[in-house]
Amino acid sequence: MPATSVGVFKITTRGPGDVSGLMAMIVSGAIEPTSILAILGKTEGNGGVNDFTREYAVAALCTALAPQLVLSAHEVEQRIAFVMSGGTEGVLSPHITVFTRQEIDRPAAGLSGKRLSIGMAHTSDFLPEELGRSAQITETAKAVKAAMADAGISDPADVHFVQIKCPLLTSDRVAAANARGNKTATTSAYSSMAYSRGASALGVAVALGEIASDIGDDDVLRRYDLFSKVASTSSGIELMHNVVIVLGNSASSASEFEIGHAVMGDAIDAAAVMAALTSVGLGADPQPGRELVNIFAKAEASPDGSVRGFRHTMLEDTDISSTRHARAAVGGLIAGLAGTGAIYVSGGAEHQGPAGGGPVAVIARLAY
Repeated sequence: MPATSVGVFKITTRGPGDVSGLMAMIVSGAIEPTSILAILGKTEGNGGVNDFTREYAVAALCTALAPQLVLSAHEVEQRIAFVMSGGTEGVLSPHITVFTRQEIDRPAAGLSGKRLSIGMAHTSDFLPEELGRSAQITETAKAVKAAMADAGISDPADVHFVQIKCPLLTSDRVAAANARGNKTATTSAYSSMAYSRGASALGVAVALGEIASDIGDDDVLRRYDLFSKVASTSSGIELMHNVVIVLGNSASSASEFEIGHAVMGDAIDAAAVMAALTSVGLGADPQPGRELVNIFAKAEASPDGSVRGFRHTMLEDTDISSTRHARAAVGGLIAGLAGTGAIYVSGGAEHQGPAGGGPVAVIARLAY
């Protein structure tokens, strides 16, 4: 019976348009272009509404891959899931993580147990007035289940990270909704990023049975007791639908990788980071033959303005947004424990882990 082989390649970049590392791996035969399913990246932009580095990075990757796949750049973007997260504050290092998937005849010798698997799905396009509301929650939940099936995962407990790229509002999109007689969740483009991220995360929680399905518009960005322990959502201007990528472990996978996760209670929760590392044999007493590939985490400024009883000023800084502060803080913490700044830390963790915290997932390579 055929098995699925998943590959994970972390490649550093010298700028958002740098595709040289990826192309070198393709030329060497390390990566087969037709097997690329998703590319997650960290770019050195501001992570805000006007962060052009995200779209620039996707455009550069699509242009480079188009001749390899004998497709147009637009067709490449439709075929591969691209999720670019802006903001590499502090010691965070710009990089991309390439996920490949292909069928093989038989598993590698010595392989046993569940191994890393990846699945992808899309929602249909949303109307501007649907962003941050129950329609986005419901459709995201459906897409998560479809991505689980695509990954060969049936048990929600085997899902360890769900990465979603979701839309945001612009003035034109708000005006279009108003012209139809409808109001959007907010008229602020920046605030809409949080609404879209939050609704998408709640969709993950519904799909995985982490919360009940009877939630509505008024719960988004209000009921912070409702959250997913594995959701990571990132909003951008370049799309109007949700791209859903499910990462977990499956018995149908013949991958040499394994994924695990934990949940940070706040921005300085080093114990949770160590628990995530330990879940794949990379803790304080690492198992032999295991190598860290990458860490994926969400960062959030605690909405009550404090961390463990002490006031912080992230929410009151008019020069630097709180998401940038949070990425730098959480990125520094994880980098110190992992020994590398080339990690994927995304800001804005609304309904992604408890308020002020967020999920952290680790992928390890297993040697045989």
